[in-house]
Amino acid sequence: MDVKLIVIFALMAVVMHAPVLNAKPISLVERCWCRSTVNTVPQRSIRELKFLHTPNCPFQVIAKLKNNKEVCINPDTKWLQQYLRSAMNNKLQLQHN
Repeated sequence: MDVKLIVIFALMAVVMHAPVLNAKPISLVERCWCRSTVNTVPQRSIRELKFLHTPNCPFQVIAKLKNNKEVCINPDTKWLQQYLRSAMNNKLQLQHN
């Protein structure tokens, strides 16, 4: 028999007898957008902020900069914490009025 044919039959046998997994394909698993964060983004250079909550990921803050780059900001950054507190207070005040 041809060696290539033997290898193909061997691979088919392995695939057919491999245990079936119930895991999702890697492309269907949600991934965290931010793999690393930065602490030193000047507020003046930020055009907009996006807040993401993806299951099994930490709270993620993505800043779109004026040069159209996107960076992930550490949510524990002091100015960002103050911004979030202020935004929450404003929202609470609007709900009470």
